Amino acid sequence: MARELADVSPVFAGRLAECEAALAPFVDWSLTEVLREAADLERVDVVQPVLWAVMVSLAEVWRAHGVEPSAVVGHSQGEIAAAVVAGALSVADGARVVALRSRALIELAGGGGMVSVAAGSAVVEELIAGFGGRVSVAAFNGPSSTVVSGEPGALDELAVLCEARGVRSRRIPVDYASHSVQVERVRERVLADLAGVTPVTSTVPLYSTLTGAAIDTAGMDAEYWYDNLRSPVRFEEATRALLADGRSVFVECSPHPVVSVALQETAEDAGTVLTAVGTLRRDDGGAERFLTVLAELWTAGVPVDATGVLPVGRRVELPTYAFQRERYWPKPLAAHDAAAVGQVTAGHPLLRAAVPLAQDGVVLTGRLSTANHPWLADHEVLGRTVVPGAAFVEMALRAGEQAGSALLRELVLQAPLVLSATDGVAVQVAVGPADGAGDRTVEVSSRSGEDGPWICHATGLLGADAPVTDFDHTEWPPTGARRVDLDAFYPRLAGAGYGYGAAFQGLRAAWRDGDTVYAEVALPQEVPAEGFGVHPALLDAALHAAALDAATGTRLPFAWTGVSLRAVGATALRIALTTGPDGITLRAADPAGAPVLTIDTLVAREVTPRRSTATAPAVSTMPCSRWTGCPRRPRPAGPTPPTGRCSARTTPDCRGPSATRTSPR
Repeated sequence: MARELADVSPVFAGRLAECEAALAPFVDWSLTEVLREAADLERVDVVQPVLWAVMVSLAEVWRAHGVEPSAVVGHSQGEIAAAVVAGALSVADGARVVALRSRALIELAGGGGMVSVAAGSAVVEELIAGFGGRVSVAAFNGPSSTVVSGEPGALDELAVLCEARGVRSRRIPVDYASHSVQVERVRERVLADLAGVTPVTSTVPLYSTLTGAAIDTAGMDAEYWYDNLRSPVRFEEATRALLADGRSVFVECSPHPVVSVALQETAEDAGTVLTAVGTLRRDDGGAERFLTVLAELWTAGVPVDATGVLPVGRRVELPTYAFQRERYWPKPLAAHDAAAVGQVTAGHPLLRAAVPLAQDGVVLTGRLSTANHPWLADHEVLGRTVVPGAAFVEMALRAGEQAGSALLRELVLQAPLVLSATDGVAVQVAVGPADGAGDRTVEVSSRSGEDGPWICHATGLLGADAPVTDFDHTEWPPTGARRVDLDAFYPRLAGAGYGYGAAFQGLRAAWRDGDTVYAEVALPQEVPAEGFGVHPALLDAALHAAALDAATGTRLPFAWTGVSLRAVGATALRIALTTGPDGITLRAADPAGAPVLTIDTLVAREVTPRRSTATAPAVSTMPCSRWTGCPRRPRPAGPTPPTGRCSARTTPDCRGPSATRTSPR
């Protein structure tokens, strides 16, 4: 993550060189070579000093752009970097502490481990109460984030206990137990190695994660750094102390955001508004990433020095406004205009208005066109601009939320919606009344012009009892997954009939492990995500991971089941996509690993140029394999097959998601 920035930032490169010189007496490897080749990073005595050097150097880059810390805090070994940034330790002393202490950890290798538990301290301490001294709390990170460490066997037992209790846990890929009783084995060595460290009172306040409060850094001697390794990390306490003292903006100086989520959780629990930004990100560590975050910090009200970014620029006065006292921009449609015609504002980019029905239902309306939504023009199939299936899912989810049924049990696509370059189409999403089980039908239809025929594009079923599917994408990419080369991916899809423009070319990285593909997708910055649950272009890009193998024909989503949205407004996702005999299963999380979306099953079907038309495709006379009087199908000749649910996922010509249910229309 630091290689590119080292090539373009003299400040970053200069501070790295200073750190490398300070580390040289204590290590047998080159910081520059490790950063360039990513070599030996599985060694604790390599990765910890390298992280320290990168964190210290990133703080220097922030300072070069006018961002001075009013306080610092560090998590575990990050406190060594914080001490250098604050002025409590010299670079030489910081290098000594991180290099020699991490070398001492080698003696503990193989005898321990660490587990991250998605629960607060009270729950975790109750879970480990029966393990005696074999497991202990290593870090109090936030209201729902705690780390424990201890013996490997005991941690395996704890994982089983967590699963039985419905508590999410994840093994951290280390084979030693920091912040546990096992550290006492290296106490004398650490104290001897760090005896020459001479801390001073810092010029910047430092909030200690050993005590959970601000301290006089003159006491950060050898004994302190041993205690920092042996005792639990009280990051949540330190965070609350910072918030209580009025700190409201946090910059994480690291190669990838790690603690920002815990910070936000603590701030929310404390009822405080906090702005938290990272610096670099995995596989995104250049000048563009840093300048993006610098701009993000500036929009949060933090003054920055842009002279280093625009060295030849000069500040000028804005010209006088040519349209003063005369309105230039079109007047926006006021919210009360919808109420004036008996509607309510739907608050969605694709669906602008809603009509609650007296018979316990709702109809949402909108208008789709490439003029109003330019990103739709970037989704071409066989030479035609086709609204992606992900857009029907997004509209159905929004309609379900409006009706109080947020789970999309199933959605079967009936006909493609083709857009012309000039004309738009009116869309309606109709949600029926709840049945005895609380489920509701949903239909998505469109028409061109004011008197054109309505065409049904998707029918489905909504439910209110969305299950909570636990998964954790914090460890990323998963151990053992092999990276997939994406250089020729989108050109190959173009040859198979997919004309994806920039808005839909969101697949950034992919790894494969058996039948599962792990991938990172992102929405281009010019495509706004505001107002969407999950932007159709982002969800569509997530499904591209299913086409990593050579494309055979043009396939589009046909039947979706079990779609549940856990968070809204994502602009980037980590996904796990598994291909099985019944279709595709997808789990999507945000860049911090928190769940965003689940799809239990998605089945795709091959399309042909004849079927990609603006009207409904011809329906085969082949009946559903378990026909029960589906209102959309002719009764087949011969004996009536056994009753049951319509097998829409196996019969692409069926026109309804469930043969045992009838359309409200």
